[in-house]
Amino acid sequence: MLPRIIFWSVTASLAGFLFGFDTVVISGAEKNIQQLWGLEDFQHGLALSAALWGTVIGSMIGFWPTDHFGRQKTLVSIGILYFASAIWSALATDPYSFMLARFIGGLGVGISTVTSPLYISEISPPQDRGKLAGMFQFNIVFGILIAFLSNALIAQWFAESVAEGEVNNAWRWMLGVEAIPAIIYSIFCFFLPESPRWLIARQGQREKGIEILRQIMPDDSPGHVEAVADEIEITAQQTIAGGSIWQAKLHVPMLMAFLIAFFNQLSGINAVLYFAPRIFELTGLGEEAALLTSVGIGVTNLIFTFVGLALIDRLGRRTLMIIGSIGYIASLGLCAWAFHSEHYSIVPPCIFAFIAAHAVGQGAVIWVFISEIFPNRYRAVGQTLGSFTHWFFAATLTLVFPYMVTAFAPAIVFGIFCGMMVLQLLWVLVQMPETKGVPLEEIERKLGIHS
Repeated sequence: MLPRIIFWSVTASLAGFLFGFDTVVISGAEKNIQQLWGLEDFQHGLALSAALWGTVIGSMIGFWPTDHFGRQKTLVSIGILYFASAIWSALATDPYSFMLARFIGGLGVGISTVTSPLYISEISPPQDRGKLAGMFQFNIVFGILIAFLSNALIAQWFAESVAEGEVNNAWRWMLGVEAIPAIIYSIFCFFLPESPRWLIARQGQREKGIEILRQIMPDDSPGHVEAVADEIEITAQQTIAGGSIWQAKLHVPMLMAFLIAFFNQLSGINAVLYFAPRIFELTGLGEEAALLTSVGIGVTNLIFTFVGLALIDRLGRRTLMIIGSIGYIASLGLCAWAFHSEHYSIVPPCIFAFIAAHAVGQGAVIWVFISEIFPNRYRAVGQTLGSFTHWFFAATLTLVFPYMVTAFAPAIVFGIFCGMMVLQLLWVLVQMPETKGVPLEEIERKLGIHS
């Protein structure tokens, strides 16, 4: 694999690092924020989900800058949104300015889930597309791990240095440190080339697109590069002739994008990540022990994401989804039983198994799969559909989760998640196609989009 393609892919995927860090860093600050401003359950849920509602909006509008300004410029702007959100969140003096700051960061998260996997997918050779696009997910879980670790270290440092009676501002530092990777990421994005598929299919700049295609495929003959450019142009013209994204032939990829994102969140993954310390406290762990145990979630997520990325271009997307679904059902079912029977000691292993199943299955597959199943011209809009669905249900679940754990026993909550994963397994077995190693334009024909 060419070093330049690895560099481009890693740089674009760093948006995922900021995504993971930004969405999970709140887990270490949520209780302090609630106490500081005396937030009731609804206000507390709103403060925690503010970034997610920003993500919903960002995922809704992400296709527009991605298609109109280009992939590269949009990636740069994402880092600026993260930076502004980090500084503002750390300096917030009331819950409403805090919510607005988190909302801005959420916009960056939402747009990143549209643009980053899409960009990587468009610059990757077919045989390496799974692991390259999957680096977005790897960086998400790496960001999650660093957020958990950063929270634990900052909390420990303040616990040792803040005198009794003084205000503990650890949460401000937890949120503010994100400004550093945000700036680094934005600078790196200036060195990215534009997507050749965007240049050819959206802008009609064939020669510029071919120039970048030659950098991606330096060992291919000029005739083959020209043929790839021809294929991009032809499929773009066929898609334009077919009409809007709501045309009948796109209903299949639209449904698949919706369902994979829907099931991703109905597994309960974000609820577990955001409220991990609180869930572990329900098992009897102290606050500091619960926070440190949460770091174990990040480590587990990272290790098994490596496994997922190593297998995604070998076993394929569909096989990983089957494996992950079975792991979900087993771990969530055991977790529900453990809470019901008060065998609390096995809850942490069940949670770790759940995270492993997610990392190998849904976590490794979702952003790769959505970025593959739409035509070139509608890839940004299709990615927006999947991203919006993902974040709408993530925000809704985060908003209502404090009520759920109050109104229902934990066993019921985890039982609901388990039931949804049974439905996911049935969907994967019945409908989900395999896309490993298939050129993007060929996937369009495989799904019957140009039949």
